[in-house]
Amino acid sequence: MSGATVSGDMRMGRLSLAAAAAVLLVAASAASRAADWPEYHGPRRDNKSTETGLLKSWPEGGPKLLWTASGLGKGYTPVSVAKGMIYTAGMVDKRTFVFAFDLNGRMKWRSPNGESWQASERMRHATSYGGSRGTPTVKDGVAYHLGDLGRLTAFRADTGRELWTVDMLERFDAKRPSYGLCESVLIDGENVICSPGGAKGYMVALDRKTARTSWVNTEIKDRVGFSSLVVAEFGGIRQLVTMSADAVFAVDAKTGRLLWRVGHRNRRGNNATDVIYSKPYVYASSGYGKGSILLRLKRTEGGIAAEKVWENDLLDSLNEGVILHDGHLYGSGYQKGGRFCLDFMTGGQKYRSEGPAKGSLTYADGMLYCLGERGTMSLVRATPAAYEVVSSFGVPSGGSGKYWAHPVVCGGRLYIRHADRLYAYDVSAR
Repeated sequence: MSGATVSGDMRMGRLSLAAAAAVLLVAASAASRAADWPEYHGPRRDNKSTETGLLKSWPEGGPKLLWTASGLGKGYTPVSVAKGMIYTAGMVDKRTFVFAFDLNGRMKWRSPNGESWQASERMRHATSYGGSRGTPTVKDGVAYHLGDLGRLTAFRADTGRELWTVDMLERFDAKRPSYGLCESVLIDGENVICSPGGAKGYMVALDRKTARTSWVNTEIKDRVGFSSLVVAEFGGIRQLVTMSADAVFAVDAKTGRLLWRVGHRNRRGNNATDVIYSKPYVYASSGYGKGSILLRLKRTEGGIAAEKVWENDLLDSLNEGVILHDGHLYGSGYQKGGRFCLDFMTGGQKYRSEGPAKGSLTYADGMLYCLGERGTMSLVRATPAAYEVVSSFGVPSGGSGKYWAHPVVCGGRLYIRHADRLYAYDVSAR
């Protein structure tokens, strides 16, 4: 009997340990919820994390690598993070798959989402560009993903079970774009919204629960672009702002009606960088020498108009993205090369780094996380005074192709995708 007897102190000790474990579990769960990055470029689509308490410099060789996940196939899709799960996409055996991992890098599910885009015989130069681009958008337990060839699917976020799917090219009479569809869909209220670029709907809204068409815009006749939508509230109207291959434009989020349009086309008709909205201004950047443009929105009798404030060719972001922080724009130039900082209101150059420092970036806790397209990850102070690299390291290779997937900082971690692999680094200072 004595062997089965537990003293009061021992019972209290076990209860204390159990209570402490429960507290840690709740705290971890709360932290994962607070740190959600549920869609492309985060919950505000500004590519800026609100996290604090992150490392201001890294040890030699970079921050601690927590884990590496493989099996993603080919692609340039970054991650979204929601409710303790990580989502991305990739091409395996010429098919697109959506993947879900837990926070320890263990794959929970993978589900197919149609055929992947492949370069045609006429586009042999683009063979290495194949693979997934669009990022899953997670909302209320559902992960929405637009495949390269127009298959829009809603998956259960916990199991990957398909809830509904729509062939967007077929439903809206759209042609396959030269490089496939690259958009990360937007959830706005009860609608999932994207731009298949079809004759029966250039931009469309579907009920996110039933996939029924809520509204379509057939006014826009441009070729489809490669950027994703940004929400802009102005003049009492909720706008959806993006770029086609030919212009910056906005539609009414309730009806899809075209509100305004300003031409902005580069020599290849390839507008892939998302716009930035800072009331009442809209900023857009385009590669191949086109550069930057700042527009000011204003109310008119007919609705809303956009007038040009400034335009220059200094910061021509191809697909790397641009960040607005404390009145300054940060990004990399395609034609001129180097990292740029411009004054938001004037377009004046504050600095340009030397060398071909092309690549994507994100922002967190006063720092820019800059990923070069050849795999160098740099921690840079977010200041217009100078391009100051505090720390850097080389990201391991996950296969062929450039490092074009945008980095993500979420939950004290830095996530970097390259080809078949996803890397999770600990960047928390706590």
